[in-house]
Amino acid sequence: PNRKEFNLLKVTPSGLYCAAGEFYIDPVKPVAHAIISHAHSDHAIKNNKNIYCTAPTMELMNIRNPVKKSSEVFHVKDYGSSFNLNGVKITFYPAGHILGSAMVLMEHDGIKYLYTGDFKLQTDGSCETVEIVPADVLITETTFANPRHIHPDADVEILKLNALEPKNILIGTYAIGKAQRITLLALKNCPEKIVMIHPSIIPFHHLYKKFGFDLGHWLPYSRNLFKISDNCIYIVPPHIYHRYKDNSKYHCTFATGWDWFYRSASVRLHISDHADWKDLQILVEKVSPKMIFTVHGDGRHLQYHYSMQGIDVGILN
Repeated sequence: PNRKEFNLLKVTPSGLYCAAGEFYIDPVKPVAHAIISHAHSDHAIKNNKNIYCTAPTMELMNIRNPVKKSSEVFHVKDYGSSFNLNGVKITFYPAGHILGSAMVLMEHDGIKYLYTGDFKLQTDGSCETVEIVPADVLITETTFANPRHIHPDADVEILKLNALEPKNILIGTYAIGKAQRITLLALKNCPEKIVMIHPSIIPFHHLYKKFGFDLGHWLPYSRNLFKISDNCIYIVPPHIYHRYKDNSKYHCTFATGWDWFYRSASVRLHISDHADWKDLQILVEKVSPKMIFTVHGDGRHLQYHYSMQGIDVGILN
C-alpha cells in the first residue's frame, strides 16, 4: 500500500492533525477542534475551543481543571455513536485504559483508520472493557512495544502485599485510572487490609462510582488509624509517594510497568494500564490493518517485527 494514501494524520507542532477533518487528536497545544482520547494530562491539555470526548473524560478533565476558559465547549459523545467533522466520520470505542478512555475510528474516502490512544487488554473492573474494531490503517500507542515487556497478571501481582511483614504499605499511583484500579484490586485480593485514599484522589473515586464503577469499601486517609495500625494500604499520588519512599517505617512501592521506578522501592508492583508486547500482537491480529503507524513510545521493534510479515509500519512520533 501507498503510505501517503493511507496517512490521514500528520505530525505538526500542535500534535496529530487531520487536515481532511480540520481537527487534532490529543493535541499538545490548544487548538480549535480537539478529539481527546482520555483525561490524562499528556493527552488532555487545557484551553482547546471545541473538545470532542466521552462524558467521563469531560468530567475528569473538569475536576483536574476546575477553572476553565469560557471559550471551551465540550461535545460529549457516547461509545458507538458516530459523528461527523468536515466529512470525516468518527466513532468512539472503549480503550480499556481508564474510565472514559476511547479508541477513535475515523472513516474517510472509504478507508477506516483506528487511533488507539492509550489502551490495555487486561481485565479491569474499574473501567469499560476494551472493544477492538477492524480497520485499514492502525495508529497505535507503543509505550511497551518491546518483546521484553510482558505484564504479569494484576490480581496475582497484588497478592504480593499479603506476604509482606506486618507494616503499613504506601502505594504511589497516578490519581486518575491507576489509583482506582489499585483500590479495586487491593480490596478484592487483600481483604484483611484497610485501604485508605489520599484526599486529592477521592474526587476521582467518587466520579468513578457516579459512572457505575463501585471501587468497594475504601476509607479516606486517617492519620490516627495509620499511626496505630500495621495493616493499612495507603494509596497516594506521585508527589506524596516520592516524599516518603525512603521511609523504612513503611513498605513503599509505585504501581507501574516501568522497571526504573523500583530502584528505591521496597517491593515491586508491576501493574500497567498500557498494552504489552503480546497485547500489541493481539491488537494487530484483530484490527487486521494494511498499514500501521505508531505514536507514544518507541515503534522500532513493532516496525521490524511486522516488516518481516510484509506490513508497512510508519513511526509518527
